[in-house]
Amino acid sequence: MQGEEEGKAIRRDAAKNRLHILEVASVLFSQQGVEQVSMNQIAMEAQIGSGTLYRHFRDKSELCYALINDQIPFLFEDMDDFLAEHAKEPPNQKLEGVLKRFLRFRETKRNLLFGVEEIPSKKPMAFSHQNPLFDQMHALLMAIFQEVDPSEQATGTSEFKADLLMMALRRDAYEFQREIRGRSPDEILQQLCQTFMAQPLTTDEREP
Repeated sequence: MQGEEEGKAIRRDAAKNRLHILEVASVLFSQQGVEQVSMNQIAMEAQIGSGTLYRHFRDKSELCYALINDQIPFLFEDMDDFLAEHAKEPPNQKLEGVLKRFLRFRETKRNLLFGVEEIPSKKPMAFSHQNPLFDQMHALLMAIFQEVDPSEQATGTSEFKADLLMMALRRDAYEFQREIRGRSPDEILQQLCQTFMAQPLTTDEREP
């Protein structure tokens, strides 16, 4: 019985520490930006050892993901509601609606999504932690592309398109369009839709 109570106390302390870390990190990220804040700084501000911090979060990317994790279901619930309401609409309109909602999320969570995407070079794919944000978005895009041409599932074309579109939604690509090219989110949205929903060339139209 005593061991059980001690176990509960340890779990309560762990949960309390985790919440405290998230609160401290959230403040630091808001004040200084995710890129400028180190894990050591978070540990110091939270007044915990680095070992304690890394027991809860393996890296800053995982910490950032934890800060937006509870909001991701609402994002995809919004997308699912949109797709259900527009089930009879053509795929290009579905793609526009899904991307519009994702870009809105991207804009409001720019700081934290940078942290989520700050991943090891051996995993260059956007959101390559294989978390729900990547998995669900990628699956939605593939489904929309397959509506255009069901044969794309067999050829892998829909997966290829979804991979490329996810790369275009990465922070580095997105911020380049926003800051260097000066495009607004609406302009980026329209360019993405036109690019990825363009009709493929027929055999006769392709260059020899």
